[in-house]
Amino acid sequence: MTFARPDHISDPDTLPRMPAWVTSAHAETLEDVAFLSGAALNHLHLVLGREDVPKALLRDRLALRAAAACVAFTGRSERETELRDAVHLLRPGDLPGPAGETCQAWRRAVERPVSIKALGRALPAFEPGQIAAWLDAGKGLPVTRAVMVLEAVLREAPRADVAGLIVADAALAQALGWEHVVPLLAAALKRADLRKQGDDLRLAGHRALISSAVEAVRLSTDLARRAAHLEAVAPKLRAKGAGDAVEMFLTRDAVAPSALPLPDRAARRLCDRLVYLGAVRELTGRDTFRLYGV
Repeated sequence: MTFARPDHISDPDTLPRMPAWVTSAHAETLEDVAFLSGAALNHLHLVLGREDVPKALLRDRLALRAAAACVAFTGRSERETELRDAVHLLRPGDLPGPAGETCQAWRRAVERPVSIKALGRALPAFEPGQIAAWLDAGKGLPVTRAVMVLEAVLREAPRADVAGLIVADAALAQALGWEHVVPLLAAALKRADLRKQGDDLRLAGHRALISSAVEAVRLSTDLARRAAHLEAVAPKLRAKGAGDAVEMFLTRDAVAPSALPLPDRAARRLCDRLVYLGAVRELTGRDTFRLYGV
C-alpha cells in the first residue's frame, strides 16, 4: 500500500468554510429556514465531493453521534464513550445490549451504498418491502422528502425512532445524489420533534439539518487534516501489516488493537507509535481495553 498523497488532492486547510450568514441568520418562517437549510446542505455537498475528506470515517463518526442521540431519546444513560465500548469490545457470542444495537444499526446503515438490502441489514426487524414503502412515502424536494419519510415511519411504528431516522437520512441521501447515508437528522432533533407532524415537523427538520450540516462541515475539515497527517507519517511505520492498519484508522471511528491485522503485542506497539507521532488518539483514557481513533 502506498501512502503518497496524489498531487490533485488539496490541502485540507483549503476546504470551503460554511458561509457565516448561514449560521448567524435568525430565520423564523418555514420559507426562510428552508432557504438556510438548502444553503447548508449545498455547502456540505461540495465538501463531501472533496477527495481529501475521509468520507467513510466521517460517516462512522456521525453514526456514533446519531446513535448517542437515539439512545438519549429512550432515557438511557449511555453516551459516545459507552457506545464505543459496546460495539468495539464485544467478544464472540456477546450481545451488545439495546444501546449497542442502536449503534450497530447506525454503523451498518452508513457502511454500504444506499439500497433496500443495505437498510435491511441495518434494520433486520423490518421487512425489505416495508422499508421500500417507507422510502417511497417521501415526495418533493430533499428535506421535505426526508421529513415525509420520517413522519410515515413514526405514524406506522411510533416507537421506531431509530428506523425512522435512518430511513429518513437514506431518503435525504438519495434525493441529494449521495451514494451513502450521511447521518444528519438524529443528532440535532429533539425528542419532542419526533412527535410533530406536517409543517411543524418540516420546520424542525430544516432547523436540525442546518445545525447538523454546519457540524458535519466542521468535522470534515478536522478529519481531513488528521487523515492527511496520518498518511504523512505512515511511511515511518515498519511493522508488517501497518498499511492495512492505517486504512482501518482512516475508515473507522475507533479501532481496538485486537482488531488490527497484527499480533497483539505488535498492534499495541503500533498504536503507541501512532499516538507518539500525533496521528491517532487514545479515546478511552484507560490503561487497559483501549480504543484508538483519528
